[in-house]
Amino acid sequence: MHASYLKKVNNSFLYRLFLIVKLPIAWVSGLKVNKVTTEKAQISIRYKYLNQNPFKSMYFACQAMAAEMSTGLLAMGYIDSYSQEISMLVLDLSCKFSKKAVGKIQFVCEDGQLVKDAIKKAVDFKEGALCEMTSKGYDEQGDCVSSFKILWSFKVK
Repeated sequence: MHASYLKKVNNSFLYRLFLIVKLPIAWVSGLKVNKVTTEKAQISIRYKYLNQNPFKSMYFACQAMAAEMSTGLLAMGYIDSYSQEISMLVLDLSCKFSKKAVGKIQFVCEDGQLVKDAIKKAVDFKEGALCEMTSKGYDEQGDCVSSFKILWSFKVK
């Protein structure tokens, strides 16, 4: 993962600009990058009026968006380090909810090495590679409120 990619992603202005241009619904929902390294991505989202459900907690789709972002930013960082064009696509998503999501929820994915290996395999063998990544959402008390498994596909164009 290039240091320049990490610098861009961890810069709040550049990240907000990226969201406005490429993922406006994520911007409206209030997704924020806490930190991205080569191994780990942390994305936060705060429960508020625009992302609530009728049960006075965060809508599951907003949690899924934050979870997917935590996995996708890691993948994009490794893709950025190759000269070839590499496509990435979510093939499957499964989730479990264990507690109401209220307050600030932080989604953490620690699968940097896993996705790095999958992308390298896609490049080396010129065929699609799959990678299942996990992102967990934690509330301000440190309790896990939701867990997502996201299956990514990577392929050299």
